Amino acid sequence: MSEPQGSEGTTQRLPVIEKDTDPGHGGYTAASDYDVPVVHDGDGKGGRFWSARRVPAGIVAVLLLAGAGVLLYDVAAVRAERPAMHWRRALARQLAERPLDDTWVLVGAGVAAALGLLLVVLALTPGLRQVLPMRRTHADVRAGLQRAAAAMVLRDRAMEVSGVQSVRVRTSRKKADVRAVSHFRELDDVRADLDAVLGDAITGLGLARPPALSVHVGRSGRKG
Repeated sequence: MSEPQGSEGTTQRLPVIEKDTDPGHGGYTAASDYDVPVVHDGDGKGGRFWSARRVPAGIVAVLLLAGAGVLLYDVAAVRAERPAMHWRRALARQLAERPLDDTWVLVGAGVAAALGLLLVVLALTPGLRQVLPMRRTHADVRAGLQRAAAAMVLRDRAMEVSGVQSVRVRTSRKKADVRAVSHFRELDDVRADLDAVLGDAITGLGLARPPALSVHVGRSGRKG
């Protein structure tokens, strides 16, 4: 994941050093541009970043390893003509004696189903909801912008509008909710300026799916 340069998240071309066969130039010469293959598939929109989810995967792996190890040890002990572990005999007896509509059987089945559904959801959803994917302009580069960073940029741009006293910005994947407090000027004028400034700011973020802008402007609740 590459980090955006500045508030607009643009990528700059960097000079590269190419080898020169002329010994009079010291063997190297500077090139002004480096051509990178540009993505031409559609409008350059990229999908969301997928989370590695190392913690859930590690927990599941440890539990499965521990359970498999204990079960393998018990099976080997039975094969060696030793009695099975008490917990396995008790579990087998309980499963044989309890009916399917027993409360504890239903609770255990519900917990197992919920854990299985959670694992399926984690496997099928990308995660990383805090990272907003940016437009892809180069084939080998994928960039993302933190939602907190996007909210900070919008807040700073909103504070530049005349008449704005304070701003609170909340961003999601689909919406940017801006609530501003104005201490002078007409509210409609402040709202119009905020719509224009924040609209340009959202475009300048370079997001693959720009969030919808929602602006609310009010007066301070303090009484004189």
